[in-house]
Parts: sequence; C-alpha cells; structure tokens
Amino acid sequence: MLYNKISNEFKLSSNLNKIIYLNIIFFVIIKVCSSIFFLFEINTNEYFNKLYLPAEINLIKLQPWSIFSFMFIHLNFVHLIFNMLWLYFIGNIFLQWLNERQLIYIYILGGISGGLFFVLSYNYLPLLQKNIDNTLALGASASIFAIMMAITIYKPNHKIHIPFIQKINLKNITILLTIYYIISLSGGNTGGYLAHIGGGIFSFIYMKQLNTSKIFKSIFKNNSKFNEKDSDYIYNQKQNKKNKEIDIILEKISKSGYKSLNKKEKEILFKSSKK
Repeated sequence: MLYNKISNEFKLSSNLNKIIYLNIIFFVIIKVCSSIFFLFEINTNEYFNKLYLPAEINLIKLQPWSIFSFMFIHLNFVHLIFNMLWLYFIGNIFLQWLNERQLIYIYILGGISGGLFFVLSYNYLPLLQKNIDNTLALGASASIFAIMMAITIYKPNHKIHIPFIQKINLKNITILLTIYYIISLSGGNTGGYLAHIGGGIFSFIYMKQLNTSKIFKSIFKNNSKFNEKDSDYIYNQKQNKKNKEIDIILEKISKSGYKSLNKKEKEILFKSSKK
C-alpha cells in the first residue's frame, strides 16, 4: 500500500518534484546501505564511489554511468537539503516562463556539461593534474546552476526578494555567484566550482541558441501547455474562449440535436473530445 501510494505520487508529480524525489531516494538508499555495510565491516567506498564522477578519464571508462549518476548523489544531509531547497526555489521561478521538458533537459545536460568541464580541467590544466588522483565530483549543484543561468538569460530582470534586503534582479545574483565560483577555484572545492561553471556555460549557450538555431528549436522548443511567448493570463484567456465555444455547441446539441451542427462546430467538438 505504501509503495503504491509513493509510486502514484511520483507519477503524478511535476518534473521538478520528480528530480527532487530522485535525489532524496538516492541519498536515503546510500545512507541506509552504508549503515548496514558498517555493521558487517564492508568497505562502502568500493561500491558507492562508482556512482561519483572521477577526474581520471581511465576510471570513467570503467564506470561511464557516473557522468550521469553523480548529479543525483550528495555527500551528507546538509549538502542534500541546501541543494534541494535551491533547486525548488529556482526551479519554480524557471517554470513560470519555461516548461518542464526544458527543465529536465537543462538539469541533465547542464550536469553532464559540468561534469565534462570538471574532467577536462583536471586532465589538461597542469596545476590540477597534480591533484587528479582520487578526485571525485558529486552533487546536483552544476545542474541547478545551469537551471539558474537559463532563467537568468530568459528573465534577467526578474525580482528576487531576499529577507532583510530589498528586491534584487536575478541577473545580479547569478553574476555574483559566478564571480564567487571563479575566485573560489583556489580554495578547497576546486572541482565542485569547476562543475558549476561548466553547467553555467552550457546553459548560457543553450539559451542564446534557443531562438536562433533550428536544431535547438526542434529538440528543445516547448512542448508545454503554452508557448514561451504566452503568459499565464493569455493562456487562461485562450482556454476560457475554447470552453465557451464548447458550451455553446453542447447547448445547440441539447436543443436541436447533433445534426444541427455545421462542419466547423463538429471539428471543434471532435478535437475537444480527443484531449
């Protein structure tokens, strides 16, 4: 019963919530297994490190799935909670104007791009090559920053209310975060910040190409409830107009029968019945 309830909740939830649920599920499974392994004196690193993204290309060849799995893995509870709150906050802003399909694409491709940027940096930058051994990447931050960069490019002047601070434009927050990541590269989380920057670079290119490249349009252009140029208000207006047309047709049927409908009215009714 509990499994069915959780399964149904997952199926009916938005893509944003599904991503959050997957991150939480992975975290819980890993932590529960880690506790069990600890009791039996089993080395957890041998198993779970294969889900993290290694900086060494030769190791990636042995665990190619890690370029995908690392973006759903978190080090500890604080790491998970911080990232999921950030994802929920920025994801809801994203979905005000863009669609759930795009959210999935940017989360996954932004994470992969961040991972590749991390790997390439450690393999081709002389300074980082010295520290490549046992260097791993994990966490959803690159994917989340990609989502943040995308909505920043699309709605740069969207106002964010920060407690005790006046409203600030989204673009200013993203610029400050980018600068912070760059100046923090010399700190203790170089790999993580490189992944963030890589995710942001992908998202920047993605959003800039979206309205100019036919390839990007065909792959990523919206498949959502309303066109990107439409606001919720316009979408609701369109829906209300359609509903009124259906009501008029149904009333005509009740008074004069189906045969009284003209060709256009029959088409409208037919299309409505298919939705």
